Amino acid sequence: MSILIYIDHADGQIKKSALEAISYGAALAKNLNTTAEAIVLGKVNEDLAGLGAYGLSAVHQAADEAFDKADAQALAKTVAGVAGTLSAEVVIFAANANGIALAPRVAVRLKAGLVSSAVALPDTHTEAGFTVKKVVFSGKAFAHVKINTPVKVITLTGNSYPAQKAAGTATVSQLDLHPDLSKVTITGVQKVEGEVPLTEAEIVVSGGRGLKGPENWNLITDLAHVLHGAVACSRPVADDGWRPHHEHVGQTGIQIAPNLYIAIGISGAIQHLGGVNRSKTIVVINKDPEAPFFKAADYGIIGDAFEVVPRLTEAIKAIKG
Repeated sequence: MSILIYIDHADGQIKKSALEAISYGAALAKNLNTTAEAIVLGKVNEDLAGLGAYGLSAVHQAADEAFDKADAQALAKTVAGVAGTLSAEVVIFAANANGIALAPRVAVRLKAGLVSSAVALPDTHTEAGFTVKKVVFSGKAFAHVKINTPVKVITLTGNSYPAQKAAGTATVSQLDLHPDLSKVTITGVQKVEGEVPLTEAEIVVSGGRGLKGPENWNLITDLAHVLHGAVACSRPVADDGWRPHHEHVGQTGIQIAPNLYIAIGISGAIQHLGGVNRSKTIVVINKDPEAPFFKAADYGIIGDAFEVVPRLTEAIKAIKG
């Protein structure tokens, strides 16, 4: 028996969310007195043995580059097959786009119970059995869900468990596996070059209609630049064509969980909050003291963004020297 973690990667680089999932899986393995192992599909340009520092005992890689363009059906079949071979008791994914696509498919193949959006290690020491805490109602509440099946599948909410690095190395084995031909062929991928992916960013600076027009967006980009953060926007801004849709965060856009989220000129509609409320710290800048977003903020600044943001940007520059 073991814990199996799916390592998500992009352009050969392991994602931060995958490192969080590895640390989570390693901690769970320790609680269950078993080992944590991982599976990597496709080409990765990092030292896989070094992932032992996050608690892995073994990494299994199927390095066929065809996996990089395989669809979710083919990937899920491979992950489920490896999980069965290893007699994995728990399979863990990051709760990102890939994890959300793969986890239910793997769960069906393994006849496993699935809990999505977990935010804490499962409770395995009480009469309640294997119980997982997860977010519900767009992050407004938590539920404790018991998994009764022999095999369990979990997706881990970003930023809910830290990537903890210590010491150690993992054994690396190469699997002679190749993706099946699928009904869907990925013919190409459009990538945004030179930007920090929103789902991986530690700091996100976001703007709304309060900026009055795209010509004022330098307020957002300048602040994001000095903070080494990513730029985002609300849905109305994307719908109006001020910013591209790949920057739209919220329940109907990209759901994020950075360490710091700064919302400028965003009122805080429920759909927007549903996609950003997993941020560790939320700062809201708005001239309307009745803006709903202030109720969800850790820190709020009531003021005109055109006055507050430039002063904030200059102050951060001065601090950084």
